Amino acid sequence: MANISQKTPMGRRDPSIDEKVAFLRSTDAYPTPPAAVEVIETHMSWVFLTGERVYKLKKPVRYAFLDFSTLEARRRNCEREVRLNRRLAADVYYGIVALVMTGDGRLRLDGDGPVVDWLVKMRRLPAQRMLDAAIRANTVRAEDIRKLTRFLTDFYQRSAPVEMGAAEYRARFADDIRANRAELIAPHYELSAPQVERLADAQHRFLRQHGDVLERRAHDEKIIDAHGDLRPEHICLTVEPRIIDCLEFKREFRLLDPVDELAYLAMECERLGAGSVGDQILRQYLDTTGDAPPDELIRFYKAFRACLRARIAIWHIADHEVRDTEKWRRRANDYLQLAESYATRW
Repeated sequence: MANISQKTPMGRRDPSIDEKVAFLRSTDAYPTPPAAVEVIETHMSWVFLTGERVYKLKKPVRYAFLDFSTLEARRRNCEREVRLNRRLAADVYYGIVALVMTGDGRLRLDGDGPVVDWLVKMRRLPAQRMLDAAIRANTVRAEDIRKLTRFLTDFYQRSAPVEMGAAEYRARFADDIRANRAELIAPHYELSAPQVERLADAQHRFLRQHGDVLERRAHDEKIIDAHGDLRPEHICLTVEPRIIDCLEFKREFRLLDPVDELAYLAMECERLGAGSVGDQILRQYLDTTGDAPPDELIRFYKAFRACLRARIAIWHIADHEVRDTEKWRRRANDYLQLAESYATRW
């Protein structure tokens, strides 16, 4: 990862990310000052919740799979995030807003002066109706599941198939399984190396014995430009469902089989103790569309996604400045346990 200081076109030093965050933490930063500002830090962004609005500031970071290190790159990504997320939350994503430096050297949102950064501006959704919160409160209704399934099914059926060779689709999984193993087995993460090895071996064995099932998905044109990160915390069970925070920064990561994406959601629901919620969504989708993938493929998708999420969880130990090491190690172990429960049944 790189965190890069920049100069403005006039040669002045840009404010640091810490200075920008400090400014945006203040209620005075916003056109209509809220009573308070709630701040959330993620791997790649700072998120500021201000009453009825949400503002997202990208970190000036560079990873192997993305580069936000320049002002122009962050502007392009903000625009892409708005455009792609309007597919499933058109009335939530208002657009992008400039953070500028005024003539007297002060930061200001959407004012006159040189642009020093860009933010995504959104409507704030009701926290209690996010699917993860509803699962924890046991307030998910059968009608919520039906509405969400119809919403997702319509999105998937409207999405044009993406051309992908059968062998290429299969090879993507082989590459990612190897990458997951290499990361998760690193000694400093203190995960169970034998468990990681068992899971990698089981997934490679699936590819050898049932790889034709995967290849058939690509051959049958099931791959689309999907959401890419369909987790309960991104789904809002409002009267008309809204789904936010798609994986906007790399198209390759969004090119998915809808069954894979819904298996991922089902796995995440199970981690929260509500596996039946995700499984109902997946089964209702299959019943509506007439799609009939074998059960072992669904279990493979779940196991693969659980290992990938374990890898992402364990990255927090290395990447976050504020490190809750045990929290993220427990999360990674939870995912590995889920993966093993699926991998023993194909």
